Amino acid sequence: MSSYAETKYRAVTAFQRRLNAVARRLPAQTLLETTGRVSGLPRRTPVGGRRVGDSFWLVSEFGERAQYVRNIRADPRVRVRIRGRWHMGTAHLLPDDDPVARLRRLPRFNSMAVRAMGVGTGLLTVRVDLGEAGSR
Repeated sequence: MSSYAETKYRAVTAFQRRLNAVARRLPAQTLLETTGRVSGLPRRTPVGGRRVGDSFWLVSEFGERAQYVRNIRADPRVRVRIRGRWHMGTAHLLPDDDPVARLRRLPRFNSMAVRAMGVGTGLLTVRVDLGEAGSR
């Protein structure tokens, strides 16, 4: 990764840590809950995306470097809070999907943020197959 990309990654992740602490508390914010790969504790990350049928689609702006992506790789069982309601699901990392084309089908504001904050070509599509509503 170039020094510019690394600097941008560090700046954006520092900003997101502060912003996410606030966003997680907003009742309308969509959240992705993964299990920490080391701690085993629930980790909640504000995300943008769109539900299509029984799937929830999102694009990770840092691809494989995103902590929630690393957690999904270790344990794909997740929960997604959509419109205040939790849904159990299984996450799938889709490196062969075109994340730029996928962003065109996701909410415009989120797509702009992913493009602005993302680093280079590190985007990664994530699909969550949703199951029953409820808790773990």
